[in-house]
Amino acid sequence: MLSQAPWLARTVSPVWLLPAEPLEPSPAAPGGPDFRALHRERLRRLKTRELQQFASRHPKSRALHERALASMVGGVPMPWMARWPGGFPLYVKRAIGSRIVDVDDHVYVDLCLGDSGAMGGHGPPAVVRAVQAQAARGITMMLPTEDGIWAAEELARRFGMDHWQFTLSATDANRCALRVARQITGRKLILVFSYCYHGTVDEAFAVRDPSGVTHCRAGNVGPAVDPSQTTRAIEFNDVEQLEQALADQSVACVLAEPAMTNMGIVLPVAGYHSTLRSLTRRYGTLLVIDETHTFSAGPGGCTRLWNLEPDMLTIGKCIGGGIPSGAIGMSSEVVDRIGLQRDADYQDTGGVGGTLAGNALSAAAMRATLAQVLTAEAFDRMISLANDLCCSIERLIGSRRLPWHVTQLGCRVEYSFQPRPAMNATAAHAGVDRELDSYLHLYLLNRGVLITPFHNMVLISPASTTADVALHDRLFAAAIDELLAPEAS
Repeated sequence: MLSQAPWLARTVSPVWLLPAEPLEPSPAAPGGPDFRALHRERLRRLKTRELQQFASRHPKSRALHERALASMVGGVPMPWMARWPGGFPLYVKRAIGSRIVDVDDHVYVDLCLGDSGAMGGHGPPAVVRAVQAQAARGITMMLPTEDGIWAAEELARRFGMDHWQFTLSATDANRCALRVARQITGRKLILVFSYCYHGTVDEAFAVRDPSGVTHCRAGNVGPAVDPSQTTRAIEFNDVEQLEQALADQSVACVLAEPAMTNMGIVLPVAGYHSTLRSLTRRYGTLLVIDETHTFSAGPGGCTRLWNLEPDMLTIGKCIGGGIPSGAIGMSSEVVDRIGLQRDADYQDTGGVGGTLAGNALSAAAMRATLAQVLTAEAFDRMISLANDLCCSIERLIGSRRLPWHVTQLGCRVEYSFQPRPAMNATAAHAGVDRELDSYLHLYLLNRGVLITPFHNMVLISPASTTADVALHDRLFAAAIDELLAPEAS
């Protein structure tokens, strides 16, 4: 596989129609600096400087965090908000478009966008109007509205799945998909890829060790059942492991992102998805595609882009413009099989859905987002700008002879501190450099650019501009050049 900038840049209009099969990798240029051996002391000094600058620039955020420590676990509403690299999170005063303003009145170009939750930009006017109007009419009634029908019809058009139901998150949708898969197949196991991420789904926190045994992923918190009892984990892009895992016909479903996004972007090798679909059908295993992050690929995600044919599809985050929303799409065959489950109570004790799922406010937000914000035309602009970003980062890496690479999936761009794209997430995980990550994130943050704190993901929204990309590029180059600068004698 290849850093995708060259062939993405050659894509014909509309720009989201990418090639059906990824290409093969080109070798990285040899002879560049190795940050695992060189510049480590300089890196630590620069990171210390950036930490001190962050603390001095954000006294109000720091004070709010210290106050929050008395009432919230870790001083944050949810644990991942503690992952920002400054020692305490920024507190936000307002966010609009591609900008965030913190309580210390610093303005940031936001290239994180809520880790995809705000991929349509912050407060898109169409979504704001729809939410305001619906809130005045009713927020949640446990009754349907016409907006829900429209959203389901549009998702069916985009992704090719015939039938839809709504949740409050992609996590909820994935849990529902796993329950349905187990029920209609009569099988207990699911298959995932090592170091995948599908929300807080217990079964997905599993990894395969070098001997082929599935284990609970290190650091997992209190699983009800050890994932090794519910899950088979294999490596992405490994056809032999895939067939071995499915051959005994005990796996209910494969839960897969079409391209892995939890450890950077790991793209499928040529032909992998056709083999995945062929083998799941051969062994009677359902295929569930999670498009929550890979929706960045275009209006119908990778499912439309690569002509995938899942049995179920899950998605969440950005489809509601930031209002909690999720959805699960099912093929007609799956719905027919559900109908045969006479002893299964999907409406109550089956544990599918929740009281607020499909609420009127979320439905209105989804309709507005899909109709007026994340449109095909918007994706054209977003992906074109992401092409420019990817190419500029690639040029910078090449000009500094760095053993790094950059990968793109639609409007999502990631740089990784490895010479070649990883073939699976285990390899990508092994190449993570937390210290270098923290330095670069802090350097950007202290100068007005936010990227995703968990890894080096840069996301383009409809509100993003060429100036936003240019600022990121200038700061990224400056951060690297400071690190590469020769020591004073």
